[in-house]
Amino acid sequence: MDKAQRKKEERLKKEALAKKKRKQSRIWVWSTVVIAVAIIALAVVFRPQPEDLNFDYNKLPTIGQADAPVKLVEFGDFKCITCKMFSETIYPQLKKDFIDTGKVSLSFMNFTIISQDSTTAALAAQAVYHQNKDEFWNFYHSVYANQGDERAPWATSDFLVQLARDNKLNLDYDKLKSDIDKETYKDEVNKHNKIARDNNFGGTPTIVLNGRKLTDSQALRYENLKAEIEKALQEKGAASGS
Repeated sequence: MDKAQRKKEERLKKEALAKKKRKQSRIWVWSTVVIAVAIIALAVVFRPQPEDLNFDYNKLPTIGQADAPVKLVEFGDFKCITCKMFSETIYPQLKKDFIDTGKVSLSFMNFTIISQDSTTAALAAQAVYHQNKDEFWNFYHSVYANQGDERAPWATSDFLVQLARDNKLNLDYDKLKSDIDKETYKDEVNKHNKIARDNNFGGTPTIVLNGRKLTDSQALRYENLKAEIEKALQEKGAASGS
């Protein structure tokens, strides 16, 4: 075999080897892609699903008629300054225009994001609700009316029980104190917080309208909130054929 022939065979062997390596590389790349896609698909299938934003309103502190066509839920923190604003400026208009007329119900859930005693206030609110549902909203307004500096740990069980006494709420104050200190309703508060976190709520108050989270712009300016409510009422009317 002459020199030229040997060079040709060596070149053909190198080309065949390079071709084989390219083929193996493509197989490896595609295998990696398939595995990655499978991992992502499994992660999507088995990831924890967010809690639904359509609630059992009968198990929440609620003001308004049970059959109101528009149902609002406020996720609030009793130490939140903006929540205080909502309770003192937006709530009265909302109640006058829509709650008292049977068009809207408002429920409350806790989202304790400010500090540790946010949880204490939430435990107190749940304890009030379970002891006497009719007193919940009186307690709600009393706490916001007497809200302290959000940087200070003012929402103690002693303070909250005394607040209930001062406002003559129809409660067993010893039981209220015990329920707060023993964290009787901690599981409920934890569930509220989980729903808020799972649905990526950015802060308090967060308002949910018929299972749809509103933006701050939609919820925290009354004229905008009113427009969202009226839109929902129109949709409900159209759906019922009225």
